[in-house]
Amino acid sequence: MAFNKSLAGYYDDLAHVGIPTDDLPKTEKFWAGLGFKEIGRFDTDDQGHEVIFMQAGHLTLEIWNSDGAVHKTGAINHISLNVTDADGAYQAAKKAGYQLKEDEVQHLDYWQHGIKYFNIVGPNDETIEFCEIVKA
Repeated sequence: MAFNKSLAGYYDDLAHVGIPTDDLPKTEKFWAGLGFKEIGRFDTDDQGHEVIFMQAGHLTLEIWNSDGAVHKTGAINHISLNVTDADGAYQAAKKAGYQLKEDEVQHLDYWQHGIKYFNIVGPNDETIEFCEIVKA
């Protein structure tokens, strides 16, 4: 981690856009019709909920069926920025006074070695996630 590095110095790109759905097969078919291809699928619990990642070109979508869709403009759940050091980014966000949604960096078993992430709240109550796909 670099000393005195601002949060802006931790991300290098858009990681994904998060979209909750009530109907995963219907949503998957819609995005597939727009040219998106599935690049990952994971169980999220023991109740049949899943998350899928779909990609077209440079854009990746994270679509899941455990929270339900909002069904109105602004229904995207979050945007995620790619980081290679979620722990350092979390400390930079905390030091800068951003409103954090978690008390610590979170972990999920997605991809080969998992992910590390945290979220901040934007000025319009939007959620911005900082996500690291763990390499090893």
